[in-house]
Amino acid sequence: MTHGYTTGANTSPERGPDPESTPVYGTPQIPQQRRQETELAPESDSASASAPARAKGGGRDRYLDLLRSIALVRVVVYHLFGWAWLSVLFPSMGVMFALAGSLMARSLNRPALSVIKGRLRRLLPPLWAFSAVVLVMMFGMGWNPLKDPDLGGTWWGAAKVLDYIVPVGAPPYPEHLGSESGLLESTWADQAAGPLWYLRAYLWFVIASPLLLWALRRIPWATLLAPLALTAVVGTGLITIPGETGNAVSDFAVYGGCWVLGLAHHEGLLKRVPRYLAVSGATLIMGFGLWWASGHLGPDGWDLNDIPLAQATWSFGVVVVLLQYAPSWQELPGRLARWDKLVTLSNNRAVTIYLWHNLLIMATVPILDQLYNLPFMESDTATSFLDRADTLLMFVLIWPLLAVAILAFGWIEDIAAKRRPRLWPNGVSGGGSRRKGA
Repeated sequence: MTHGYTTGANTSPERGPDPESTPVYGTPQIPQQRRQETELAPESDSASASAPARAKGGGRDRYLDLLRSIALVRVVVYHLFGWAWLSVLFPSMGVMFALAGSLMARSLNRPALSVIKGRLRRLLPPLWAFSAVVLVMMFGMGWNPLKDPDLGGTWWGAAKVLDYIVPVGAPPYPEHLGSESGLLESTWADQAAGPLWYLRAYLWFVIASPLLLWALRRIPWATLLAPLALTAVVGTGLITIPGETGNAVSDFAVYGGCWVLGLAHHEGLLKRVPRYLAVSGATLIMGFGLWWASGHLGPDGWDLNDIPLAQATWSFGVVVVLLQYAPSWQELPGRLARWDKLVTLSNNRAVTIYLWHNLLIMATVPILDQLYNLPFMESDTATSFLDRADTLLMFVLIWPLLAVAILAFGWIEDIAAKRRPRLWPNGVSGGGSRRKGA
């Protein structure tokens, strides 16, 4: 089992016995969110976020931009409401790793070392801003890594804090910090640091990509299916690797197939497979994933994030279908065009949205608590309404809070990509015209 976490809407959650399925903010019994679900491609800057299958005439592939935007919205909804069925409806992590893998393959026409350095340069500054805020909050509330028993009380254990700077491993945090009566629930640090698992997995995929691409070009089928085989070994308990090392290996195995599919998509390998054959094979793999899940349901039922082999196979099959039927859009067609600005904005600020959304979900709780203090909300009817609608109100509030985060921190993504800083890069210039490639 890989690690996980949840956010929600209630200020008095119950701590469950399983540290990987702990409800935090939310209505009672909302499942703990899996860290796997905090997803997006940290390379989605305006220059390199264009899709691997580029439209004729160049420019961004808006189909893949749309997929990334859907994934971001879906993960916010998932982390807020905790609906397990969303992991089946749209496996966002698999999609995002596939898109990131395809972008990585496109970049590897340059020297591999320079590409890896470039990816790190785009990834780390936004992480540093987030880490600075979280660490200041944790230190200010009394956390001392040298005295944390989970870190052994040693300098070597405390040095794991450096994972907030370069995420080669899992960054440490106190399981409980503050008090239940504080502004943030006592497990807020666990929730805030949860999304950082993705950056660790992404970093190792980036480092492994030159080797994976080399293997894909020589033994394509073995390279495509090897992550599924590895998941069958380390994700089913056949071989158990303890601690965060085991989590990292499991993450790499579960989503490695999707990353390699992204590489194969860019290389044109998927298009060489007849569509009927690719879709039929993907359907069989997806069917196996659901069958496996049915016999290995976790504490949250059909949440595939608790079932590594089901997650790996279902995500793999869905990604195959999405990439096989991928159109090549330079512009969003028809009614989708009305979402063009938001799709562009979310792609240009994907890292910011990803890093901050979970902490901001928790921040909605003390903000909404102020509604109870309004004079016209003091009646029993009004209080009962607020109690019932708290999660829905959180859903409404999270979007303006994310907009504030984009304005406050999003420009760091531009600096990291060596671009002119922009406050609201939705593809529209000051005069109202849409910028090419924004």
